[in-house]
Amino acid sequence: MSDALATTSNPTSGRKETIGRLFVLELSGGRIHSMNPDGSSRKIIVSDCHLPDGIVVDVEAGHIYWTNMGVPNLNDGSIERADLDGGNRKVIVPQGVTFTPKQLHLEKRSGKLYWCDREGMRVMRANLDGSNVETLVQTGEGEDDRRDATRWCVGITIDPEHGQLYWTQKGSDNSGLGRILRAGIDIPKGEDAANRTDIEVWLDDLPEPIDLELDLKSRILYWTDRGNPPLGNTVNRSSIDAPATDELAPEIILSDLMEGIGIALDIPGNRMFVTDFGGSVYTAKLDGSEKRVLLFAQGNLTGIAYAEIPSKEN
Repeated sequence: MSDALATTSNPTSGRKETIGRLFVLELSGGRIHSMNPDGSSRKIIVSDCHLPDGIVVDVEAGHIYWTNMGVPNLNDGSIERADLDGGNRKVIVPQGVTFTPKQLHLEKRSGKLYWCDREGMRVMRANLDGSNVETLVQTGEGEDDRRDATRWCVGITIDPEHGQLYWTQKGSDNSGLGRILRAGIDIPKGEDAANRTDIEVWLDDLPEPIDLELDLKSRILYWTDRGNPPLGNTVNRSSIDAPATDELAPEIILSDLMEGIGIALDIPGNRMFVTDFGGSVYTAKLDGSEKRVLLFAQGNLTGIAYAEIPSKEN
């Protein structure tokens, strides 16, 4: 049996057979690939993307969503949606609304998409149809601020149980000024996105943190870092419930990446999937053991998502 098979059909329970599937963004080719979790059965489902970066899957609705960074100095980023097979493609957040959208997060319970806007220096959200776009965090404004990479927001994840969002501000390349911050999902009453009193620096002095994923069950935050070794080119993790007085020294669980970017967790399967800018897709257990390279030299890879989808979609 292939490791792609996630749930077998059961006539008495009414459960449908599902297949584990990876969705991988190829920045350099402007394409979205779909494949089995072992790298097999790979196919291109979307082409002509405008520098794609972040991707999420809404299995229930049968949709994928992804961000297009666009050209960073042109303010031409966008967010698109399509069916799981790439059909019915639609722009839901058009150019001019978000500057350089990066990692994307789906919060299904509230019906919201969250993303970081790098050159826009913002954390943003919208409804699943792209309506009601909001800015939740604003770290700068204008061209002078835009040149300051410590203000660039890149990776994002949500802790809906505690009503918090986490995001990365990567800093300049290999500067050691990267940070992970957190704040409430909603702006405190009487405040605005540029002036929030609830923002805290959760972790700082990082090489160059990029994408985030949160294991809500174990309360562990995972992130990629594309900075220089030994702390960069890694996947890291740390408890989000550690007391503020404790040293939050992250645990490096994967190393020797070629500029790590995307990360996706399969919690029930005790595994993660990681992409790097060198064009590789990796898999490993959640503790980083049993690392394997699934694909390599596949262009510049960015976002990755894992989902268990109805087998007819395969």
